[in-house]
Amino acid sequence: LASGGGCQQSYTNALAMLKQRQTEPLWKKWNQKAQKSGVHKTVYLVNGDEYTGEWRDNKRNGKGTQRWKKTGLIYDGDWKNDLRHGYGTMAQPDAKSHTHRKLYAGGWKNDKRHGYGTNYFSEEEYYEGEWYEDKRSGWGRMYYSDQSVYEGEWFNDKRNGQGMLRLAIGDRYEGSWKDNKKHGAGKFFYLDKGQMLKGTWLEGIPKCGMLEDFGREHAPIPTKYPIPEVCDVWHMFVVMFIFVPFSVSWLIH
Repeated sequence: LASGGGCQQSYTNALAMLKQRQTEPLWKKWNQKAQKSGVHKTVYLVNGDEYTGEWRDNKRNGKGTQRWKKTGLIYDGDWKNDLRHGYGTMAQPDAKSHTHRKLYAGGWKNDKRHGYGTNYFSEEEYYEGEWYEDKRSGWGRMYYSDQSVYEGEWFNDKRNGQGMLRLAIGDRYEGSWKDNKKHGAGKFFYLDKGQMLKGTWLEGIPKCGMLEDFGREHAPIPTKYPIPEVCDVWHMFVVMFIFVPFSVSWLIH
């Protein structure tokens, strides 16, 4: 009897499993097969975009390469939940070379440039430094097409804080910046003449300061006479009312 009871129980369990298999909708099985997970060769989207790389939970996760058909852009790097996240490079088509030109290489967070990275605005202009939510923020160095270089602090994609701007001719400004303009205390070095203006700027305009000799003995075209030693009050008067009006164009950049 015990043996017969065991057989009856096994038969009942088998019928229950068979019934469950028969009643389970086929779409569930198809959905499981359609889920993308692990490494896939290439997945083509309806709009023509294509992605090659790793997946998890039906989303781009891990290492992968995305190609956008409309723009021709290519991103190669890290992904997290369908967003560029980690380290990666972005490139765009170059009509001259018929290849791709690098646009950005560095950190990403939630699909935005974030952390340390280098961005190429053109063949002659590029920035290397810190980013925050797709904007230059923190410390960075910017190379401009006119061969001038800025190195210093950035905030909200503009020169803000302390920084140095070196012009192509060698002259340079060291001091405070606000919204891409010289603002606050600073020094402007005229290396060709061997002079330095130490003063205060307001929205890119020098307002007052003291002009001093600086490396005049090594300057390529020094002034005919050195600046005489005079009292500070008279010196500031000379700079404010004689020097500044004729030098504003040299100091605005």
